[in-house]
Amino acid sequence: MDLKLQGKVALITGGSKGIGLGTAIYLAAEGAKVAILARNETDLREALTIITAQTESEAIWISADVSSEADCKRAVEETAKHFGRLDILVNNAGTSAAAPFEQVTAGQWQYDLDLKLFGAIHCSRYAIPFMREAGGGAIVNITTSSAKTPPASSLPTTVSRAAGQALTNAMSKDLGADNIRVNTVCIGAIRSDQADKQWKKTAPELTWEQFSRDPRHRIPLGRIGETEEAARVIAFLVSDAASYVTGTSVNVDGGSGAAL
Repeated sequence: MDLKLQGKVALITGGSKGIGLGTAIYLAAEGAKVAILARNETDLREALTIITAQTESEAIWISADVSSEADCKRAVEETAKHFGRLDILVNNAGTSAAAPFEQVTAGQWQYDLDLKLFGAIHCSRYAIPFMREAGGGAIVNITTSSAKTPPASSLPTTVSRAAGQALTNAMSKDLGADNIRVNTVCIGAIRSDQADKQWKKTAPELTWEQFSRDPRHRIPLGRIGETEEAARVIAFLVSDAASYVTGTSVNVDGGSGAAL
């Protein structure tokens, strides 16, 4: 499917690994120019090598910490300056932090909100003027399907991600007149560095295929999803194929989410 992304410019936070890298590769393969943002320069350089080896699109990396507003501003401005425009923002940066309520410290709450919620807020705030200048744009905020119905001992992640879903809905109402669409992709069990670490820590005797299909994961489709399966949905939402889709959330979780 041609998503008509030629000439578009995308900034992807958390773009050096996992879903962020998979999305960068997919968008670049569809013709977009991409900037990947993360903190670790070594990971960024390796990711850029992978992107350029698999696609013909131009790509750059930016070392930045999205929990810092100044870094968000710098990253957006560097992307727009290098490519001359900015059309797409994927707010993907984040880590998994899950514990019972009483075990989460004030510092952990603040860090999680700064990284996952305020990172998306600040990157979006500085990206929007460039999108207006381009005549429109698309923002995708990555959250989790569990944020819709948080289970026990899932804090602070599910709260930060639930706030991200509210952010998506409110932003879509404010920015629709500017032809800037804002949507959420709610991720479930998808193969990532975190999933690989869990596999090697808890079941090293199994192959990835066996671990992925372990019924204890309780995934209706019977397996953990692949990175590209999330990347394809994100790419669709930022493309003109989804030109009349805004303010919505899409679960990419194999059916494990308890809410639509």
